[in-house]
Amino acid sequence: MCAGLTAGAVAAVVLTACGGSSTESDTPSIVASTDVWGSIASAVAGTDAQVDSIITDPAADPHSFETSATDTAKISDADLVVFNGGHYDEFIEQAISGKDKRTVEAFEQRTDKSDDNEHVWYDITTVAAVADRIAAELGEIDAPNATAYTERAVTFKNQLMGVSAITGAIATQFPGSPVAQSEPLAHYLLVAAGAQDKTPHEFQEAIEQETDPAPAAVAATRDLITGKQVKALIYNVQTQGKITEDLRAAAQTAGIAVVEVSETLPEGVDYVQWQTANAQALAAALR
Repeated sequence: MCAGLTAGAVAAVVLTACGGSSTESDTPSIVASTDVWGSIASAVAGTDAQVDSIITDPAADPHSFETSATDTAKISDADLVVFNGGHYDEFIEQAISGKDKRTVEAFEQRTDKSDDNEHVWYDITTVAAVADRIAAELGEIDAPNATAYTERAVTFKNQLMGVSAITGAIATQFPGSPVAQSEPLAHYLLVAAGAQDKTPHEFQEAIEQETDPAPAAVAATRDLITGKQVKALIYNVQTQGKITEDLRAAAQTAGIAVVEVSETLPEGVDYVQWQTANAQALAAALR
């Protein structure tokens, strides 16, 4: 018996912290690396599981993000961890290293394993596969609600078909449309739309790694814009610097459409709404 408690009191509180484990909720807990994967997990979880995203700040860079003690505890305690993988959100990989955690890694769910672009949340096929994996994992954790998880995954995938319909129409109406990107963020969106990314790899790689591109790469990319060799500039609003800002200004001067993309959810929208808007913006730019 715990010191200072009567037998009746102990029975009333069942196993309290002074001697045993507290009774835990039966609701499964999911931790996602970013609010993008959190939104996808929430679509499957519904009200039957709790979802918490580590990165929700648009200014945070998942490549260099470092977890706090609170973040680490959340990840450690989660029943399921959903993350991007592909060296994008390595803070998750570090947090679960050596631990027997149930996880869903999106990068491993991509259909084309030869394509190593890590920004797989722009790949609708991969996202659909992730939704299925989340439903399967939750079904094992929480068997009584397994059917509900599966049904919500199906509903979510049906919603994704709306995004695919837009990109499919772009590929049919404007096949091979030339575009440029400030970095290779929307790679899979462009693949689905049948667009050609003309940006020099050296330029995109340097911007993504937050280093200065070689002058020749900058000049070649700028020539795409000033020479009107592309129909749109796909622009990551979360990693802006003088070089990319100058590129955007050049596009606006040349009358080339700028399509804004990001790595985290805009405020007030879910994943499907966000990607629908991205696809519509690309369609409008190419039209």
